[in-house]
Order: sequence, then C-alpha cells, then structure tokens
Amino acid sequence: MMTENNKIWIVDDDKSIRWVLEKALTADDIQVISFDGPGKLLSRLNREKPDVIISDIRMPDMDGLTLINEIKKQTPDVPVIIMTAYSDLDKAVSAFQSGAFEFISKPFDVDEVVTLVKRAIKETGTGVNSEQTEDLNEGTDIIGSAPAMQEVFRAIGRLSSSNLTVLITGESGTGKELVAKALHKHSPRNDQPFIALNTAAIPKELLESELFGHDKGAFTGANERRIGRFEQANGGTLFLDEIGDMPADLQTRLLRVLADGEFYRVGGHTPIKVNVRVIAATHQDLEARVKKGDFREDLFHRLNVIRVHVPALRDRRDDIPALTDHFLKTAASELAVDKKQVTETTQDYLNSLSWPGNVRQLENFCRWITVMASGKEIHNEDLSPELKINEHPQENNDWEETLRRWVETNLVNGQSRILADAVPRFERIMIETALKKTSGRRQDAAKLLGWGRNTLARKIKSLGLDS
Repeated sequence: MMTENNKIWIVDDDKSIRWVLEKALTADDIQVISFDGPGKLLSRLNREKPDVIISDIRMPDMDGLTLINEIKKQTPDVPVIIMTAYSDLDKAVSAFQSGAFEFISKPFDVDEVVTLVKRAIKETGTGVNSEQTEDLNEGTDIIGSAPAMQEVFRAIGRLSSSNLTVLITGESGTGKELVAKALHKHSPRNDQPFIALNTAAIPKELLESELFGHDKGAFTGANERRIGRFEQANGGTLFLDEIGDMPADLQTRLLRVLADGEFYRVGGHTPIKVNVRVIAATHQDLEARVKKGDFREDLFHRLNVIRVHVPALRDRRDDIPALTDHFLKTAASELAVDKKQVTETTQDYLNSLSWPGNVRQLENFCRWITVMASGKEIHNEDLSPELKINEHPQENNDWEETLRRWVETNLVNGQSRILADAVPRFERIMIETALKKTSGRRQDAAKLLGWGRNTLARKIKSLGLDS
C-alpha cells in the first residue's frame, strides 16, 4: 500500500547512482535513505525496517548477494531489488534464489525503477523463496548483457525453484538448448538426468520408439527391449527440440504423458509411470500451426505454461564482441593454437551483420577464421565470402541500427540540435535517390516519396537541390 511514509533504502558505493535514484524517488513523494556501504545499512536495519531496499551487487566490503542473505535473516518480508553493471546468468539466478524481488541491469531507466519500487511496495511479502540455496557461481555457456538476454536470465532465475513446463521460442541457432540446460541446472532436478531429443532429426517411424521405448518383438528388428527418452529422463528433465515438427499421432501420445505421467512402450502392455519435467523448443510460430490444424491446441496449452523467448543475434548486437571473443578462445583451445585478435574495424563490421544463423553461425565463423586467417589479427579481407557479400547489409532494418549509433555517437561527443542536422540530410538522400530512380521526373519522384509535386518542389528549393 503506497503511503506518504514509504521508506526506500538505497545502498551503492557509487555516489552518482545514489543521487539519481534519490531525486527520482523523492520526486514521487517517496522517502529515501542512502548508504554508501552494506555495513551501515545492516546496522540501521537492527533498529528499523524500510519498505524496499535497492542494492548494488558489487561493493567493496560485501557483495549484494551476501547482503541480501543478511537482510532476509533479519527482515524476510522486505523486498530487495538488486542492480548491477556486470550481469550474467548465474548472478541473476543467485539473486532470485536468495530472495531478490527483481534484478535490474545498469544502465537502467529511472522511470522503470520508480515503477518497480511502487510494485514492490504493493507486493511486499510476495517475493520468491528466501531460503539460501547452493552456490551457483560456476560458469555458464550463456553470454549476454543486452536487455533482451537479461529478460532470459530473469526468467531462468524466477523458474529456478519450480518444475513448471517451459516452451522456449526463437530462431534456429539462437541457443535454445543452452537455455534448456540452464533451466535444468538451476532447478530442483539438477542432480537428475537432462535428456535432449531433436524431434525433427528422427524419422517419423522411429520417433515413437525413441521417445517411449519398445518391448522385445514389438516390430521387425526389435530383438531386445529398448528404454525410451522419457524413462531415461525419469526424475529429471526431457528437452524436446523442434517440437513443432512432431507428427500428429505422437502429439496425442505426448499430451497423454503430460496429463497422466504414464505411457506404454511400443508393443508393451504395462503402463510406465514417470516423473519428468518437459522443456520444449521451436523456431516455428506454434499459434499459426494450431490455427492451420498442424499442431494440437490442447498440447500447445500444455507446453506453453511458461514461455521464454531467446532473441536473435541481430536483436542483441551489444553481445557480439563478447561472443566473438569467447568463441575465438574456445576455437584456439580446441585447435591448440594462439587465439586470433579481431581488429576494431572488423569487429564493427561483424556487429553490423544480420547473422541469419544467429549464435551458431558466429561460432562456426570463429572456428573457420581461427583455421583460415593467416596472421594473428583478423581483418575484413580475412572474412569468409558469405560474410563479405553482405558488406552493405540492407535487410532487417539495419539502417535503423546505424542511425541509432550515429545519434549515440553525436550525443556522447556533446553535439546538440542533432535533428536540425539529421532531418535535412535524410530528406536530401531520399529526394536525390527518388529523382535518380525517375531520371529526374519530379512528378514521378513525388509519387514514390508519397508527397505532392508542390511539396517536393518546395523541399528541393529549401535544400538547395535545384541544380
């Protein structure tokens, strides 16, 4: 319940962060008390209790995860919002498992933080389980600091204490199986089997036996009993990749297993009871396949309990340098050679590509370039032919990303009135290109641009394009 007496405590060794949050929250009539270290906060926590605590994760005396455990010992019902500039999956999971209300990455939107604080005040006491769990600081193959990947990390963190069915969506090569493995690793079933099966890679006539197993003599060639993937995954997690390609009859059998927790082996007469968490993945639009009648609606709803979307690489370009460096290190280690270094110009070019094969394509490129580049440094001329073809990418709205970088660069460099500079340049390019297309015919160019002829004439004159 929001009142004028709501107290928010902020702990961060960065004075500027404290100042920004103080100003924003105070402007919303929220009382703020700031601390430059965890010790002072814990000392005051012995005497009084705030409504919400906002804490940095990296501080000199005590990290935020240790602090949240101390806070939960004294005041388990106080929501704690963790913020960090060094976000990764394990920290996100650890924060949620330690009882964090939310996990946000710096730089953050101040208005969003204010909204989050208000929600935390209203939902006091409804956060995740605050019991301390095992240390989860071991490394992960999932790399990402882009906002879209942070959403994936948050989802994994929130699901870390559950056994709910999850549907992972995303384009081919985005790393859906890595997300499935992370969901298993950070779950109550992490000491049980993780079994993966790509349903699109198994012939239809063999898929049923692959999933459910078969008894001896079930069909020609079945010379002994076979244990299927569901039995192998008993107690653990079964990951079904490319679930959208599953044949209709097997969709029915899968639905029954999800509903009843039991099945029959092919040719068998004894029901097999299993306790399996199913995580499914697809690059297809399952809703569209349901409408077309190619996928069972009831199975879709069984699988779509929680959905996690893995972004395409072009939607998380900020992660490309870190991923490139990681894959080059891995390739160098596999091949027992020195790691290649990407020049700044080449890295900028790699960042601009659309990467239709996503992370898998980038990983394969790093292996290829480790073998094929003649020197220690990777230059544009070293790139594979298919990457050079796209030297001026025009698909997937890459021009918007280029424009965004231009704006960011100018703002960082202290430029002002950038619209007064950008808009005439933009219009000049549009007009010149349209006139070139129509061989100078202004009426036809105006139609291409969606303007009237008089508007085009006025623009040509104001931009000095009469000649």
